[in-house]
Amino acid sequence: MQAPAQPPADLLPVQRKATLAYRALRLWAVPLLHALFRISVEGRPQIPNGVAYVLIANHLNWLDSFAILAIFPAEPRVHFLGDTTLLVTRKVQWALVKSVGGFIPVNRKASPDTVLFHHANQCLQRGGVVAIYPEGNYGAKEGEVMPFKKGFAHFAVENQVPVLPVALSGTQDLWLRKTVRLIIGPPIESTGHTVESLVALAETRMRALVPAYHDPGGPKPLRRWLTHLF
Repeated sequence: MQAPAQPPADLLPVQRKATLAYRALRLWAVPLLHALFRISVEGRPQIPNGVAYVLIANHLNWLDSFAILAIFPAEPRVHFLGDTTLLVTRKVQWALVKSVGGFIPVNRKASPDTVLFHHANQCLQRGGVVAIYPEGNYGAKEGEVMPFKKGFAHFAVENQVPVLPVALSGTQDLWLRKTVRLIIGPPIESTGHTVESLVALAETRMRALVPAYHDPGGPKPLRRWLTHLF
């Protein structure tokens, strides 16, 4: 059986400006997320103003990307990296991601992935935000951070933009009205860093930023459904 055709690389133009469709979707999507979960945000003033940057976060479950999009400003537009195979196998999830935020395709079979670097650099040069999960996969356990891959540091160093660490807590296991936390740390300037030194510093900062996690106990309505929603 022939594999489904992969979607074209430039699904949405990378840019700083928020599209009208993005703003319209936020009008109902953001209140819906706040209705389902208690989203706690710490460090909002740390978000860079008026400059492009690379956003990095630990990764625990499907909610992570939507929570980031819900609490970050509409502009500059946040662009997530995504495996193009997911656009075929998880069409609903990525249809939402592409509508709510920008998208930069990743071809895991290409080495090096020149299309990825082209789009990421173009995004930052146009004043947009590139959002990356440097662990590369879902973390195994709340409160822990796996070793970082280097891609985010290449983008930051090459374009001389800061790296903004965002710690996520409580998103691995979900239920109705659960409190999830987003903790935004101080931006890390890339100037003067090598790729290796920036990776080491960012990983250290993220480990310090991610809080210890304790199960709050009590009723957990819709737990199975919400945890595995996507």
